[in-house]
Parts: sequence; structure tokens; C-alpha cells
Amino acid sequence: MLTPKAEAYLEECRQEAVDLLIRLAQIPAPSNQEEKRAVFCREWLEKNGAQGVYVDEALNVIYPVIKDGEPLEKQQLAVYAAHTDVVFPDLTPLPLTVDGNLICCPGVGDDTACLTALLIAARFVARELRQGSLKLKNKGVLFVCNSGEEGLGNLKGSREICRAFGKQMKEFITLDGPMDKLVTRAVGSMRYQVEIRTRGGHSYGDFGQPNAIARMAELIAKLYQIPVPKGAKTTFNVGTISGGTSVNTIAQQAQMLYEFRSESRDNLKYMEEQFMELIHQAEDMEDMEVSLTLVGERPCGGDVEEEAQEELLDRARRTVQEIVGVKPQESAGSTDCNIPLSLGIPSVCAGAYYGKGAHTREEYVEMSSLLDGCRLALSLVLDHFTVE
Repeated sequence: MLTPKAEAYLEECRQEAVDLLIRLAQIPAPSNQEEKRAVFCREWLEKNGAQGVYVDEALNVIYPVIKDGEPLEKQQLAVYAAHTDVVFPDLTPLPLTVDGNLICCPGVGDDTACLTALLIAARFVARELRQGSLKLKNKGVLFVCNSGEEGLGNLKGSREICRAFGKQMKEFITLDGPMDKLVTRAVGSMRYQVEIRTRGGHSYGDFGQPNAIARMAELIAKLYQIPVPKGAKTTFNVGTISGGTSVNTIAQQAQMLYEFRSESRDNLKYMEEQFMELIHQAEDMEDMEVSLTLVGERPCGGDVEEEAQEELLDRARRTVQEIVGVKPQESAGSTDCNIPLSLGIPSVCAGAYYGKGAHTREEYVEMSSLLDGCRLALSLVLDHFTVE
């Protein structure tokens, strides 16, 4: 529940949240190239009174709020995160327009609107701590603007947070997605790059020589004949394919990216076995070479203490209900929560905006939803503080 002072602060931030989102959304941040956003977030937090902010080797921006007299490494922690990267490869400012109530920009919702909400919440905490108006209850809080959530970022940021603080973490909340939804279970995935090489040649003079693209097509056709296992939802996909040199050249090389997903470890294992059997069959062919690279691995959930997980979920449900006025939809998904859940750490993914078009260049956020997104983020954070 937000205090009157917190509500007043958020009203003051109504336009500033919009302005902050507009600035952040235009900063390019492909996965593994989030340096510019990391610098912006660190400097913004420092300018707004956050103390002890630093950037780790994974490009996570970390603002630790800890109890006086105890070193960080000795404290139990609650982590609040939002990721800085977007799926788009642009290295120049992302194109942004404002159309009435809509802020339109690639990546503006996923996850820049949520990152904005996290920063607004962190600034309130920093300000109130300076004024002596807030006091931690029984856990320290880490605000994390984390890297590498999308695609081949492979959850780099959350992996590093869990490596550094996993033994101290008692809960992990990430902000990612629309605010009427909660992701409560982890969908695991395996992602591979497959490359096929053949002798190739001239399309007329060497006709009949093995074509790497044709061989890749044969492999893909076989992959799409794999029956998915029953039980937990399980999917697979060939996301990209490339190869060849010219229209009159028998392709010497072809490459694809392939993934499979499930929230069941057994189903993931089955899919991996089926995939590897087809790869081994291809490797046995004498007129081509096959190379395989694991480019991404996201774990399913592990053994999380049921009572602790349910307590966290109930807090998140109540907060969404209070702020948004609807019961949140719950689902499984692939988020930064995958890593802590796989380690047995209670975790949930909540959202902080309304909009559409995630992962498309037509993505937009409803400007009018930003204040409630900030309200939701701050309400969750303030559960860890008492008002002095």
C-alpha cells in the first residue's frame, strides 16, 4: 500500500516519467551492447541521490540499499530488476514518435517502460533514505537495471546477479510486460546454431554436387516432423536461415538458428535427444560437414520452497489488483526469473505498462498507463520498508 507521500511523489512524476521514457527509449541497446543505456541509468540514479551505484562486468547497473553496519555480502536481499536491452540491432538512436496517447518506438514497452518505472521507484527510495523517512525491514534491496535478457543475451545479467548474490537472495522480482499479467513459472529453452558445409561448385558445370542449402532444408524438414511430447506445452522453431553465394553457385555453406522450449525439464530433455539424433545422422554423411554451437540455454524452474513462492505471488497479485483493478492473468514464460527460479529462489515477473507490438518496430506504449506502472513498481518495493 502506498503512503500519501509516495502518492504525492508519483503525481509529481507524471510528466517526468513520460520524458524519462522518451529519452531512454531512443538509446540503442542491442543485447550484449547495452553500454549507453547502462551509463545513462547509472548517471541518472547518481544525479538523483542514489549512493553506491556501480556497473558490474555484465553491464548490470546496481543500486544497493542495505542496512547500516552490515556489509553487503552478509545481508539477505530482495532484488528488483528491469532489463536494459532490446531485441533490435540498431546502434543509432531508435526512431520515436508521439501520437496522442501513444509513444511509438521499437523496444519502448519491452522493457523500457518497465525500466522507467524501476528508476522512478528507486529515486523515491533514495530521496526518502536521505531524509530519514524510510527504514529497511529485514532485507536489503538491490535495484538492478540488468543486461542481456533478450534473445542471444542468454539472461547474462540475471545470471551474474545470481552468481554474485544468489546465496543471499530471498526473492527476485523483475518488471517486464503489461501490468495486468504475471509470469509465475519458467519456460526453459535450448538454442543452437547449425552450420552445414559442402564442396559446392558451379550450378551448371558441377550440377549434382551436394548443395548446403538443400541439405539444410532436408534437416529442417526432419526437425519439423518431431512429435512434441505430451504434458507441459513444448514448442520448437527455426528462427533464421542463411547461406549461399549467388544464383549460379551450388551453395557451400548454410546456417540456421533453432530452438525448443518447455516448462518441463523432461520435455526439454526429450527434444534435445530427438534433435541430437538428427544432427548425428547428418554428421555421418560423408559429403558434408556439420558444426553445432549452443548459443543459448535458459533453465526451467527448480525446487522453490512452495510457501515462500506463494507468499511472493500473493503479494504481487494483491498489488496488481489494488493498482490496476483486475485480477492478473498468470502464465509461464521465459524471463529473467528463469535463473533465480532454477536455483530455488522465489521469483515473479510483473509488468508496468499497457501497450502492444512487443518485438516489432511498430511497438507502442499508452502514455496514460505509465503512472500506474510506476505506482505498481513502487508499491512492491515499499513492502520492504517501514515509514519513519
